[in-house]
Parts: sequence; structure tokens; C-alpha cells
Amino acid sequence: MIELPFRQVHLDFHTSPLIPDVGIDFDPEEFAKTLKSAYVNSITVFAKCHHGMSYYPTKVGVTHPSLKRDLLGEMVEACHREGIRVCAYISVVWDEYSASNHGDWLQVNKDGTLAGRPPFGNRGWRFLCMNSPYVDYVAEQTEEVLKLYDIDGVFFDIVMQTFPGCVCNHCIKSMKNLGLDPTSDVDLYRHSQIIGRNFMARMDKLVKDIRPDISIFYNSRLKLESDYELGMRQESDYFTHFEIESLPSGGWGYNHFPLFVRYYRTLGKDLLGMTGRFHKSWADFGGFKNTPALEYECFTMLALGAKCSVGDQLHPRGRLDKTVYSLIGSVYKKVAEREEWCKNGKPLSDIGVLISNSFYNDWKTDSDEGAMRILSESHYQFSFIDSCEDLNKYKLIIAPDRVNIDEKLAKKLRDYLDNGGKLILSYKSGLNGERFILDELGIEYLGDSDYSPDYFKVLAPIDKGIEPAEYVMYEKGTKVLPKDGTQVLAEIYQPYFNRTWEHFSSHAQTPPEKKSPYPAVTRNGNIIYISYPIFRAYILHGNLVYKKLVKNCIDLLLDKPLVLGELPSTARITVNLQKIDNKTRTIIHLLHYIPERRCKSIDVIEDVIPLYNVKLKLRLENLPSRCYLAPEMKDLEFVVYNNEYVEFNVPEVNGYQIVVLE
Repeated sequence: MIELPFRQVHLDFHTSPLIPDVGIDFDPEEFAKTLKSAYVNSITVFAKCHHGMSYYPTKVGVTHPSLKRDLLGEMVEACHREGIRVCAYISVVWDEYSASNHGDWLQVNKDGTLAGRPPFGNRGWRFLCMNSPYVDYVAEQTEEVLKLYDIDGVFFDIVMQTFPGCVCNHCIKSMKNLGLDPTSDVDLYRHSQIIGRNFMARMDKLVKDIRPDISIFYNSRLKLESDYELGMRQESDYFTHFEIESLPSGGWGYNHFPLFVRYYRTLGKDLLGMTGRFHKSWADFGGFKNTPALEYECFTMLALGAKCSVGDQLHPRGRLDKTVYSLIGSVYKKVAEREEWCKNGKPLSDIGVLISNSFYNDWKTDSDEGAMRILSESHYQFSFIDSCEDLNKYKLIIAPDRVNIDEKLAKKLRDYLDNGGKLILSYKSGLNGERFILDELGIEYLGDSDYSPDYFKVLAPIDKGIEPAEYVMYEKGTKVLPKDGTQVLAEIYQPYFNRTWEHFSSHAQTPPEKKSPYPAVTRNGNIIYISYPIFRAYILHGNLVYKKLVKNCIDLLLDKPLVLGELPSTARITVNLQKIDNKTRTIIHLLHYIPERRCKSIDVIEDVIPLYNVKLKLRLENLPSRCYLAPEMKDLEFVVYNNEYVEFNVPEVNGYQIVVLE
């Protein structure tokens, strides 16, 4: 397995051929020393950019017309002299030079328009098809870079087809040869995956034949997908590691990285999180991220088992911005001080959450994001998993809202339940036509609810912290009837009528009239079923009672959770197990930064708000001989309860604190 350094910079250089002074201020020694002083020990630099320009004397592609030096070569040599690892960046599908000179290589949308930037647009890029002769050109460029330079890795960017698929002449021909229907979105998407995998297989062989020891990564491929044939396990062999591009202010948001990394950390490869130094997104020249925001983003990577990468874009003249590297250095110094307790950390998880997102699901990641937020805010330890995962690693499995459960997964779940496992399903997870595939749920499916919005009332024993009332549910649920022996944990109350133009009452939903015969929550043995898309409802509406309902259901089933603590929901707790030199450490990462929507488009973190006297209990199989803060190396007193839980008090969490139990 490739082991990545902890402190990387991803250095863009998408530079128009119209710019006249490319590289004139570049000083290789200054470049490398600026990186070194900012604690950077790995960098991705540009061989070819989105404009299709190469930054070395290429015989295959097009060297930037105003470049008078071998910029790539000088960067590689200077960084290596300072002990900095160097990867070469190659833009694949976005290449403006090739797009302008080879119209037959362009991707075509299903409606006949060209994919990407329209003819007179000034934002975005045109798409080259990975099923056209363009791939030969990319392969020749890659081979040239590998043979000319002693690089440590290759970063292929924008390895994707237009959604759901390209209908250029090359693609139509290959779809017909494969027996696929170009008019079908399903077949178009499947063809896109075939094209992407064919490209990666070709590049994988090319790179490994020349440099078998270097890293390879294909950007724009990572996805959450519950369908095995379309998912990442089918592609993971082409990757030496995973880099999760996730600039919270650049369109990804603060839900994206923690959601994706909690799945990709189960696939057994090294991980890199990638944010940016920009206030907004890529190429935001003059836009500088607030220091607390960059801290939070990098420290979240460490806490969730990933190394760090910060994106920057070099000015065309070739000099790194001192202010940028002062910012990066201030954060990477703290990362360097904490690496000892982050190497080879493996997540400890009580709960496995089955991925619900699929190409076939028009809700996309809503339900997964809702589950991630509820569990993170409630401080449970969890991972997202697919149907190939060993379920017995987890004490509880959650199938949020619309998880497709086929016969193979159903058998795994039955075996898991027979071994004492616990299961929570919601809405249409496990629905197979007109019935649930798991008879063990103890309910009969009767279809969609007749009313929406409607109301629910929580009963004992899942009523902790929930006042007795009929609470509105904004999303439509299902109608189910409990079978004999199935316990009702929450009731539904139906409104007088649904709101339409013909009959409505007051400003919003009609108030409740009477109790429905259909329950909101049921329990049969070790299985709880929630009739609403509760996880999607939480991410869409943020109603606290939805989180409390889920939390109470979890607490009813989850015996002796890994962490018990007194922290606000804005705090994040992650527990990892670390084994180094025959030593076993349990590492607790505590984070407290609060993103706020201070403008219409992005969340901002400006302040660090400390927490004091944080009481925690941690369930451990092997009791520790020492408990201390890292990197401060300050010992903490601890108490052992029932040979299971270790209790200790953390005096202060000033943004980020690591606690180590050895």
C-alpha cells in the first residue's frame, strides 16, 4: 500500500495561452524553500492544465507559448532537494487546446448539445471524450512525463463523462457493439462507467510498466453508490490511494468530506482529504480562507483517518504567495505536531450505515447526509458501508430511507441478526415491490401514506427528551400494519385533509384530527422500523425532534456505546485505534468549530469557541495504564468503571484536542 505524507499542497496552474509572462519570476530554490518553511512535504504540480498547455518542453503536446523554461522539471528537482515528494498533474477530459482543434473528440449530451461550456460561455470547460482518439494523445503525454521526470506519482484530473453519458459518434458505435441502448439513461450511465474503467485500465498498465512504484489517482471518480456494479469497489484496484476533493466553500459544503471519508476509510487504502486555501473555490486569487476554517478542515481529516492536502493556484509568473504559505504553514505546523498520533489509525465504529445513494435514487445523498449529521451530532462512532462489508464488525446496522436490499444482502442481514446484531430501517429501505424483503420486520406494507404532512407522537420507551405532543412530519411516509408480536413505539396522527387549492386551512399544513391506524415506529425483536424518510427529513428541515427520535431508537438497541460524553451537538468526537511497535493506543479526537452561513452561498468559520471540563467515558477492551493529552503530553487522571469504561475529564478543547489512552 502506498503511504502518503501528511502535509500536501495541490498546486493548480490553469493558465491561459494569452498570458504573456508565464514563469518569469520563478526561482526554484525560493519555491522549494517556501514550501519547506510551510511544513509542506508533498506537492502535486502541473504537467498539463485545463487549457491544454504543457509546462515542460513537450514533443507530444503544446508547451505554453510564453514559457521559456522547463517549469515542471525545475520544480521536481528543487522539491526533491528539499525532501518534498512530487506528483505530476495531467488534465484529462478538460483540454481547451484539443477541444478547439478536434471537434470529433468532443463529448455530446443526450440532447445533442456539446458537453461543458457553450460556444460563447466564459465559465467552465469543454469536455473531451475518453472513448475517442483523444485518449491516445493523453497516453502519449503521460508516457513522456514518466520518462522525462523522476516523479513520485500521477494525478489524472477530470476522469469522467457527461451525465448520464456521451452520445458522440464514437460512443454510439461502441454502445451498439456492446448491445446497449443509447436512448436509455441507464445504459448511457453504464457505458460511461465502462469508458472510465477502460481509460483507467490503460493508464494503470502504462504507468506501472514504466514506474511501478509510484502513486496513481484518478480524480472525479469518487462517489457514493450502493449498486455494486456501478460502485467504487469495481474501480478501487486502479487507485493506489484515495484523494477526497472537498472544498467546503467551493460547492462541496461541510457535509461532503465527513460523509465520503466514512465510507472510503473502509476500503483499505491510504486517504488524503483535499480542501483549498481559497475563501471560495479554485482560482479565487486574492481570496484567503480564515485560519480557523483551514484548521477545522485539516483537523477533521486527521480525526477521520486521512492525510491533508490544501489546494492553491500559482500566479502565472511563478512565485508562491507568501501570505498563502504563512496561512498553510500555521496550520501544517500543528498537523506536524500531531502526526505521531494519527499514523495508521483505524476507526472504531459501533454502527455501520448502509449507503442509500444510487444512480437510481433521485434523492442522491440526502438520506446519507441526514444519517451522517444525526450520528455525528449525537457523538456515535460509525462508518458508511456497502453490501460487501463484514456486518459483524458493527453492533448496529442502519439502513436509511431507501437502501436497496437484494436477496444476497438480505441473507447477510439475517445471519447478522441471528448472531445478535441490531438493525434500524426507515421508509422504503428493504422494500421489494409490494413487500419488505425481511419478514423479520414484523410489519405489512400497504403503500404510501394518504396524508402529507402528517404528525407523529412518540411513546415509551423512545420518548426520552421528547415532550408529549403531535409533531409534524414534513415528508411523506409509508402505511404499515404491525403483525402479532410487533410493538408500536410511535403513533401517527392524520390531518383533517391534505392541503389543495380546493380545501386548505390557515397558512401551512392542516392540523391533526385523529390517530391513524398505521404506526410511525415499530419494533420486532432486534429490529426497529421508522415509517418516515426520517434521515432525509432531518437534512432538509433540521427539526430537532427528528434527531431525538432516531437517537432514542439507537439507544434502545445499542448496548454500551463506545463513547459517552457531555458535549454540545456542535462538537465532533472520533475514536481511532493505533498499533505501532507492538503498542496499542486508543486515540480520541475532539473538535469544536462552528460553521455559520454568513453569506448566501457559503459557510464561514471565523472564531474558535473553547469547551471546558469535558467529561468523557470510553469503552475499552484493554484497560489503559496511561491517559494523556497530545501533543502536550499532559497526563490526565482517569477512573475505570466495571472493567469496561474509562472516565476522564478534558480541561479544555480549544478547537482541537487529542486524548491518548495507552
